[in-house]
Amino acid sequence: MKVLHVDSALGWRGGQNQVWLTARGMAERGHDVLLACRRGGELARRAGGAGLATRELPFRGDLWPPAILALRGVVSAFRPDVMQLHDPHALSAGLFAGGRARRVATRRVDFAVRSGKYRRADRVIAVSRAIAAVLLESGVPEERIDVVYEGVPDRAAAPGGDGVLRSLGIPAGAPVVGNVAALTDHKDHATLLEAMALLRPRAPEARLVILGEGELRAALEARVLELGLAGRVVFAGFRTDLDRLMPAFSVFCLSSHHEGLGTSLLDAMNFGLPIVATNAGGIPEAVDDRVTGRVVPARSPALLAEALAEALLDQARARAWGDAGRRRFEERFSASRMVDATLAVLETVR
Repeated sequence: MKVLHVDSALGWRGGQNQVWLTARGMAERGHDVLLACRRGGELARRAGGAGLATRELPFRGDLWPPAILALRGVVSAFRPDVMQLHDPHALSAGLFAGGRARRVATRRVDFAVRSGKYRRADRVIAVSRAIAAVLLESGVPEERIDVVYEGVPDRAAAPGGDGVLRSLGIPAGAPVVGNVAALTDHKDHATLLEAMALLRPRAPEARLVILGEGELRAALEARVLELGLAGRVVFAGFRTDLDRLMPAFSVFCLSSHHEGLGTSLLDAMNFGLPIVATNAGGIPEAVDDRVTGRVVPARSPALLAEALAEALLDQARARAWGDAGRRRFEERFSASRMVDATLAVLETVR
């Protein structure tokens, strides 16, 4: 197939990693792949550096005429069989770009759908059943919705994680709660911080390491001081050494109150970490309560703290959760499986 992938984001988050893995995986399988992405963005930089055919377009919000015209030119020149449109702005541009290519939209978030544009796509890929339910409620016909779980590469831990933790100020031997998420409202780090304060009497040596950046960093740092957690919470920012640092965590925690699926959860499962997470969106489709970790109601600091205590204080149980999570990853959440399942959807519309 000739497949044109379109993504409008400037930065790099889990969604852009999924675009990158999908496009690269299809190219490796012999398909003719072109990636249209935002000029000067991180996805363009990484894709171009890896030799993936890329066109940089002037994306800027929704229905930006220069981006639509530029995409129209790409479609006219490349003449794809299918366009996979990876975010709402990309979908808008793809719907107006013309050409005979079929349009497959991908929906990665479980927020309510407030426009009708997903109903205009030939098919819609939802990355969890929870998102599929949201799409169905918005009027997308069930027969045009496919659930394809996100995936991450199956890889071994890189050495040196304990040393990285020491460099971040974490004492040797201290149990570490790890979190990888953008510092935005729906990731709900505020609840995680409150849970850490409640956890302190039961696990006084525990530390929290948060990987990610976002507009709420200053407010969250102030909340750390208010809760008396100074020296016990580290905001490590955006990191490129995830494969070294994440395996050194004692437990992985995702405290979102909205979540499509959560690719950081899949990374944690790949490394065999026990997981404590909320029941937001598609999370329960990845994490089985008391099988691969704990799942608690969103925005419930006391229950989150209780689950973290269980994971940190019962190491045998935590190891069993991590082992079960690793098996679940192999069955359902590898990047290779995700690419193959996506290709199967695209074959139905070409």
